[in-house]
Amino acid sequence: MAELKARLQADLTAAIKNRETVRAGALRMTLAALTTEEVSGKSARELSDDEVLKVITREVKKRKEAADAFAGAGRTEQAELEQAESTVLEAYLPAQLDDAELATLVDAAVAQVAEQLGERPGQRQMGQVMKAVNAQVAGRADGGRVAAAVKAKLI
Repeated sequence: MAELKARLQADLTAAIKNRETVRAGALRMTLAALTTEEVSGKSARELSDDEVLKVITREVKKRKEAADAFAGAGRTEQAELEQAESTVLEAYLPAQLDDAELATLVDAAVAQVAEQLGERPGQRQMGQVMKAVNAQVAGRADGGRVAAAVKAKLI
């Protein structure tokens, strides 16, 4: 079993014992999403820690989108619950990159692609640059932030 999944299960047990309903609910739903991911496809498999991180990231994104939707509909209590759940799950994610670190990674990727092409990459090579940056970022920055930083460098 993945180390991170085992940690989630242990934390769920502790949250239930301590009667932390928000934390227990968030962990329960995340573990259900992990189980669904494990059994999807042709055969059941064990998820690695990287795959578990991707599922947690997806769950955090769902919670934030739901919180925005509830807030827009005037349901502040439900929006606060979704936001609290996303905060619980964010504790399991690696620290996010700040803008300076992200810019450094983008600069390095642009230089790498420029070296491969023999010229400075433009908008047409954005996919190549994104691929190089995403390999280094590995879940430490939102895809939208990465795309915006790459686009700013290529213009």
